[in-house]
Amino acid sequence: MHGLRELLGRFNSVGLSLVLAPLGLLAVSAVSAEAQEVTFTRDVAPILQENCVHCHRAPGGVAPMGLETYEEVRPWGLVVRDRVNRRDKPGAMPPWYHERNIGIQQFKNDMSLSEEEIATINTWVDSGMPLGDMADMPPKRVFDDSDDWAIRPDLIVETEEFFVPGDAPDFWGDIEPIEIPLEEDRYVAAVQIREINDVGDGGGPGRETVGGRYVVHHLVYQSDVPGVEGTRTGWPVHEVGRNHDVFDADAGRLLRAGSVITSESLHLHANGRDTRARLQIGFQFHPEDYQPKYTGAGVTAGNTVNLDVLPNESDQEVHAYAVLDENVKIISFEPHLHAPGVRMCMEYIWGSIRETISCVGYDHSWVRAYYFADDYQPLLPKGSILHIIGYNDNTDANPNVVDPKNWMGGGNRSVANMFLELGEQVNLTDEQFLEEMRQRVKNRGLKKNDWVIGCPLCLATIPPTPPKPLDLMDEASARAETSPDSPVAQAADTGRGNDR
Repeated sequence: MHGLRELLGRFNSVGLSLVLAPLGLLAVSAVSAEAQEVTFTRDVAPILQENCVHCHRAPGGVAPMGLETYEEVRPWGLVVRDRVNRRDKPGAMPPWYHERNIGIQQFKNDMSLSEEEIATINTWVDSGMPLGDMADMPPKRVFDDSDDWAIRPDLIVETEEFFVPGDAPDFWGDIEPIEIPLEEDRYVAAVQIREINDVGDGGGPGRETVGGRYVVHHLVYQSDVPGVEGTRTGWPVHEVGRNHDVFDADAGRLLRAGSVITSESLHLHANGRDTRARLQIGFQFHPEDYQPKYTGAGVTAGNTVNLDVLPNESDQEVHAYAVLDENVKIISFEPHLHAPGVRMCMEYIWGSIRETISCVGYDHSWVRAYYFADDYQPLLPKGSILHIIGYNDNTDANPNVVDPKNWMGGGNRSVANMFLELGEQVNLTDEQFLEEMRQRVKNRGLKKNDWVIGCPLCLATIPPTPPKPLDLMDEASARAETSPDSPVAQAADTGRGNDR
């Protein structure tokens, strides 16, 4: 009997466990479901605070709606989900259009949402946009728009004030020269332009667009010392919505003492209300003893003269090519199109190799410059061909196009078109080019079977550079570019054996 009772006891314990197990599973499932519920306060608000409210806020934001509170966000929930899921298409938010399935994927200034963040927003919207516990709400971000610089400017200069009536036609012209208050030359590490105007909160802009907040569409400018040849420095173009510029650490740009800033290409447009505005240009300097390692500006690829964009057609391609006369390191990729432009790709051709470096979507309302991360910047040998491909959509499906029945050729106006690549590049000597490749292989731990996008010679067998007698240095340098015995030429010959 004792054995039977023990057996029955074991059975009852097992049976009780079997009965309670579903209840336990239900309890665990309930806890799991509660933990997995995506709420605004705990999950969505931190994403918006980090990535969106700098523009989507009142007062001071440039976007047409605020995204700081639940009451502000919920009516726009479906729109938010749509915009973040566009990823690399025009209209995507945040405005970052790099395509993640082709070319180099590493950038210094990537402002896009991660796949996990997008999934969180999708789940929140699909589950009815629950508020959550207010105790989980992150504190409201505080912005000081009086000092809204993305860089740390050491010198700030200003243009004269512009007055643009609310219904004025567009203006193209020059600016009054701006004197640079420098007593000695300085190398610039970063530059940023911001527009200061009186749009503010007095009734808001006349048009609910980014352009409605501003009246300066773009400024192409340069600096030089008046009357002194060979002193000109070109600076990146300023455009509505464009990010600031941080130059390669080894290629600072020179701002000369006694120079002035001039421009023959200022574009002003009306925003629907009378507006007074000026531009502030901020320069962040390298230390006083800084000397650049690299010089030169590479090449500019583009074709604005022969553009032929047909009416009521999408998927229209345009092409441009540029041959590199020097070894080049590409610092950034900056597509420039106009309203019909929706995409641009950049590739290089070297020998039998043809490889895409990057493809990005394009939205004329938010111009972007994409800065490649260190050790991922393309290294192209002289003789390479840089090829850009632009894609245009001149149909009703493109909201930037005013009237798709119009043909578009090249021109300054947004209702015309442009096709340029305006990214930053630096030229490298043969020795600098070889050293850059050696360092690239070392820093990334590359092996012989790896493939480096944008660097066709990185894994070639590079012969050492033979020492040269001092009295032959000048003569050797003069022959270096054409000599088949130069290190780069020998590396190129070796690299051709590795063509893919």
